[in-house]
Amino acid sequence: MADTPPGAAAPQSPAPNPPWSPPTTSPAPQPPPDLPAVKVAGSRQGLSVQRLSVMIGAILLIAVCAVLMLLELGEPAGVTPLVIGLAAAVLPVPVLVACFLWLDRYEPEPIKYLLFCFGWGAAVSTYSALKVNTFAADVGLPVPLVGVLVAPFIEELTKALGPLLLLLYRRRQWSGITDGIVYCGLSAVGFAMVENILYLGLHGYADGADQYGPATGAQNVFGIFIVRILITGFAHPLFTSMTGVGLGIAARTADMRIRILTPFAGLLLAMILHGTWNLTATLVQETGEELILLYGYIGLMVPIFLGMVGLAIWLRSWEGRLTERRLPDYVRAGWLTPPELAALTNIGRRHAARRWARRVAGDEGFKAMRRFQFAATRLALLRDGLTRGLDAKPVQLARALAEERELLGAIHDARQAFVGRDPQAPVGVWDGSHYHLTFPDGSLRILEPPHEPVVPIPVVLGPARPPVPAGVGYGPPGPYGGPPTFGAPPGASWPGPQQHR
Repeated sequence: MADTPPGAAAPQSPAPNPPWSPPTTSPAPQPPPDLPAVKVAGSRQGLSVQRLSVMIGAILLIAVCAVLMLLELGEPAGVTPLVIGLAAAVLPVPVLVACFLWLDRYEPEPIKYLLFCFGWGAAVSTYSALKVNTFAADVGLPVPLVGVLVAPFIEELTKALGPLLLLLYRRRQWSGITDGIVYCGLSAVGFAMVENILYLGLHGYADGADQYGPATGAQNVFGIFIVRILITGFAHPLFTSMTGVGLGIAARTADMRIRILTPFAGLLLAMILHGTWNLTATLVQETGEELILLYGYIGLMVPIFLGMVGLAIWLRSWEGRLTERRLPDYVRAGWLTPPELAALTNIGRRHAARRWARRVAGDEGFKAMRRFQFAATRLALLRDGLTRGLDAKPVQLARALAEERELLGAIHDARQAFVGRDPQAPVGVWDGSHYHLTFPDGSLRILEPPHEPVVPIPVVLGPARPPVPAGVGYGPPGPYGGPPTFGAPPGASWPGPQQHR
């Protein structure tokens, strides 16, 4: 495999110069060669008319359903129950959203897609489910059966459709199971919020106030709040996350059978779990045995909840370890250094790197380090996708290589904010396999990188790699083999160094 920057062009023959020697000062960093300005495939400029039409149609659908749902909630009982229900239903939303954002810290998704999923669940899913459930009850199906058979089916299906649209039309925004859980979880949080408005405002406050006065309505709101929010507030996100797991697996596999089967399997599991939980509540209503609900909660909800929490923590750690598995290719090719790679492996080291960048370059350095980390994580995910064969078609491969070039450029640009800013840093060069360190007495030593690189340690990137045929780039998968040779050709000097962390 080539170990040159993608799209590299043949360099000009350098003029004869004295052999390379360590710099005594830190020259201004130069842009890496052969990084054409390429827009990542799937950006706004690259959207096809069909994809743009679908996304605009989906947004309009969310807006229309939001208005219709607002009328459904406010018309029967008036403004007061709606406001009370909304105030109580919104309380858990920041906590639940923060949990999903915490899970997505390695490679945060764009806010607009998170808002899209939340709005889809809050508007399209709730309105569709309300109409279907009402229709099923109107045609004579007993209410208990509606809750056990109809509601789980329509609610889980509609909650998943928004994230599914995102997967079909914005697949490059899916990095795996973590994104599936986040997107589907936020859709479920939006659904649960609006459903809680219905239960707290209309079935709670309005019914109690009509029968016995506002005090009874307030008591109903308090009781429903404890059961539906404090005890089982995670139910909808928990169920729908099963679909998210299936969609996430489908997003990271090249096997068409798995792409089709896993979303259906996840959706089916979500429906079964949802229906089973609704069955326990229905049995309590029909028999009056409240212990059934307790048994269902302890035997069903708690184990599944703990299992999903464990899976989420493992996935979060997996994203950190992904940089260790995929980015060494770029270390050997001279685009990254071992300390930079080490600073990406977990959240603690990432925070330490950001604090260091703030110390040497202020707030701008902090922001640049964050951009550097996000771009590097995205690069690891892209490389992982190439290894998995996700971009096997020529058009897909071209898009992946274009995105790779843009991410490498973003990494280079981000590090310029904190390059050469640490007065305590020694001068060093990373050539892809060894450090060339200059000590205070002027002596030069060549050292192998330690097993655990010191973080941070600013070093200088070596020279540009030899040219490769146009379009090859780093290419789809496979190791690079041994480290590249960085010796300067006879009569040539290494180009000006680029000092960075």
